[in-house]
Amino acid sequence: MKQIISISLGSSSDDYEFECEFLDQQFRVKRIGTDGDVDKASNLLQEWDYKADAFGLGSVKFPYTTDSKSMLKKVTDQVYKVEGYIDKVKRLGSKNTSPVTTGNRLRNVAFEWAIRHIQFKLGQYFTNSRVFFVSGMYNYRIARVLSEFTENLTFADPVLENGVPKFLGSMKDLDLYSTGVHAVLKWVPSKRFASSAMVLRDWNQYILRKAMQRASIIVVPYYNFFQYLENCGVEELGGKTVITTTAYDDRIAFLKDRGVDVVIDTTPKILERVVGVNVLEAMIIAALNKPQDELTDDDILEIISNYKMDPRIVYPSGEPRRVNRFAFVIHPLSQEDFKKEKSVAMLTKLPGAANLIERVMAYSPPFIYSTITGVKSPTGVETEGWLISVGGTPKQMLAHSPEFTYKRLLQAAKMAKRLGAQIMGLGAFTKVVGDAGLTVSKKADIPITTGNSYSASGALWAAADAVRRMGLIEVQRGQKIKAKTMVVGATGAIGSVCCRLLALAFEEVYMVGRNMAKLLALKESILQETPDVQINLSTRPEPYLEDMDVIVTTTSGAGKKILDITHVKPGCVITDVARPLDIPAKDVAKRPDVLVIESGEIELPGNPEMKNIGLPPKVVYACLAETIVLALEGRFEIFTVGRDIEWQKVKEIYKMGLKHDMRLAAISGVNGVYSDEDIARVRELAIEARKKMQTSDDTMNAEENVSEPDEATA
Repeated sequence: MKQIISISLGSSSDDYEFECEFLDQQFRVKRIGTDGDVDKASNLLQEWDYKADAFGLGSVKFPYTTDSKSMLKKVTDQVYKVEGYIDKVKRLGSKNTSPVTTGNRLRNVAFEWAIRHIQFKLGQYFTNSRVFFVSGMYNYRIARVLSEFTENLTFADPVLENGVPKFLGSMKDLDLYSTGVHAVLKWVPSKRFASSAMVLRDWNQYILRKAMQRASIIVVPYYNFFQYLENCGVEELGGKTVITTTAYDDRIAFLKDRGVDVVIDTTPKILERVVGVNVLEAMIIAALNKPQDELTDDDILEIISNYKMDPRIVYPSGEPRRVNRFAFVIHPLSQEDFKKEKSVAMLTKLPGAANLIERVMAYSPPFIYSTITGVKSPTGVETEGWLISVGGTPKQMLAHSPEFTYKRLLQAAKMAKRLGAQIMGLGAFTKVVGDAGLTVSKKADIPITTGNSYSASGALWAAADAVRRMGLIEVQRGQKIKAKTMVVGATGAIGSVCCRLLALAFEEVYMVGRNMAKLLALKESILQETPDVQINLSTRPEPYLEDMDVIVTTTSGAGKKILDITHVKPGCVITDVARPLDIPAKDVAKRPDVLVIESGEIELPGNPEMKNIGLPPKVVYACLAETIVLALEGRFEIFTVGRDIEWQKVKEIYKMGLKHDMRLAAISGVNGVYSDEDIARVRELAIEARKKMQTSDDTMNAEENVSEPDEATA
C-alpha cells in the first residue's frame, strides 16, 4: 500500500486519514496541518521521508500562470512562496528523497479541462456569459479558455491588488497588466495613500459588489477564498455560478447560504472525500512511479480522460439549475405607443408634437424597455432576457433606407452581447425591413432569429383552434379538410410557409401576392411536395373572399388596407399575423359574424415577469416565443432569417415549444381575449347570416324561374 502525506500550512483542525483505491492501486492518505508554521512543515517533511511514497504540500499560494515572458521570473520565485513569508518555504522538500508537489501542474491542466468539458457536456454553458474574476492573474488559464467562448470578462486585479478603482475588461488588458505596461498601473505609485483613504476603500467595495451583481459567473481563487467573499451576500452571489478549486464542504455551505445556484469545482472529486490538488498529484506521481520532472501535462490529461476525472458540479440547493439569456428587439407600432410612455406622454398632447416625436425617436439609440424573468421549462432550464427597443415606427422605417434600420439593429445586438444575451430575436417590423434579418445576422456578434418560424406555426395553431371552436367546418381525422383557405401575402417569409402547411391540410388553397411570377414559382414548389391540392393564384383577394372559410394575412403593408372585410363569407376565420394589423378594429366591427384573431400568441411556462407589451400576463407574441424557446433549448444559432423559411423548422420549433410547455394562449382579437361565449355569438351570427344568404339566393332563383317560363307553359 502506497502512502501519501499531505503537509498543509493550513489548520490542523482539518486533518484526516483514510485508505482508498486510485489508479488500480491501494493508498493510505494522511493530512497534517501546521497552522501556518513553516518550520514545522519542514521538520515534518524530514520526519516522514522514506515513509512516504510522495508528499503533497497544501495551502500554498500558487504562482501566477500567465503566458507573459516577463512573468517567468515571478513564477519561478513564487513556486514555494507562501503569503506572509519571505522565501522560508522556497527549499521545502529539496533534501527529501520522496517527491514533493504542490499540485500546481494538475491544477493548471484541470483548469482548462474543466472549462472545456463543461462547455461541451452542458452545451454552450459559457457562451457569451458575463464572467467576473476576483483575480485574473491567479486564474489566468481559466480566463484564457473562457475567452474563447465569451468576451464579457471583467478582472478585479487593479482594485484588489493596487487599490485602483478600475477593472480590466479583456484578455488584452490582462496581458498588458501582467507585463506592467497597462495604463491603469500609472495610478499605482499613490496606492499607499489610496488604500488608507476610507472613501476610496468604500468606493472600491461598492464597485466590486456592483460588478459581481452584473455577472452571471464569478471565478474565485482557492487561496483567500473567504476573504475575497466576506462582504458578499445574496445580492452579489444569489443565482450565480461560482468557479473555484477544491470546494470543501464549508465552502459549499458558505455559498449555499448566499444563494449560489451552481458551484463548479475544477478539482475532480474521485475519492469519497474532497482533497486538494496536491494530494491528487502526489497520488498520480506515486502510482506512475516515474521521476517527478518527467511527469508531463499530457500524462495528467490522459489520466483525467481515461479515469473520467471530470470536474465537480455542485448544486447547493439540491436541484440542478441553469439559466440561459436572450434579447429581443421591439419598437413602437404607431404614435399611440408614445402616449403610453410617461417620459413623452405629456409632449404628445402639444399641437404637432406627435409627428415630431415620431421622427426624432427614429434616430434614438436602442434602450432596454424591460427585463423578462421567471421563464422556467419543465426540463428545469430557465431563461431571462431583455426587451430592447429601437425608436422607429413602421412609418419611419419605411421612410428611410434599410441600412438606417440595420444600423440600429446592430447597435441593439452589441447592447445584447454586453448584457450577456446568447441569442437575439427581431420583432414586429424589424424582421420585415430589407432582407428580413439576413444582413443583421451576418454582421451581428450574436446569433439572430426573426421568430418567423414560430409565427407561422402559431398562426396556424391559432387558426386550427379557432376553426375547431367555431364548428362550422367538418374535420375528419386523416382526411383533407373540404374547405377553402386563402393566404394574403403568400410569397412572404411567413406566408409561404403557411401556404405549404395549409396545402397539407386543405383541399383548396388560394395564394394572393403582388408578384405573379413569385406566386407561380411557389405553386410549382408546393405541388412537388403536395400534388393532391388545388392551388389558385391571384394578385387581389376580393374576387374570392365570399368563398373562403379560413384566411391568413401575413403582409408587411404597414397599416395599408389589405382586404375588404365586408365581402368575407360569414363564419370565416381570419388570422391576422401582420404587425401593424392588416385589419383594423373599425373594420372588424363591421362584421360581427366573422372571427378575426390576432395570429397565435404563446403562453410562457413558469411565472414570467415583464413590462406590459399589450398582451395578457404570461403571454407573448410567437416571434418572441421562438427566441425564448431557442434560449431554453440552448440552441444559440441563427435559426430563422430571410424570406424563405424552411417548413421543417416550423415543425421543429413547434415540437421544441411543446417540450418546454409552450401553450397556445387564449385566442385574442382587436378587443381582447375571445371567451367561449364570444365565439359562440360569432358562430350564431354567422349561421343566421348564412341562412339569410341562402334564403336570398333561393328567392332569386325562384324569381328567375318565374320570369323565365318553360316552353310547355308558354
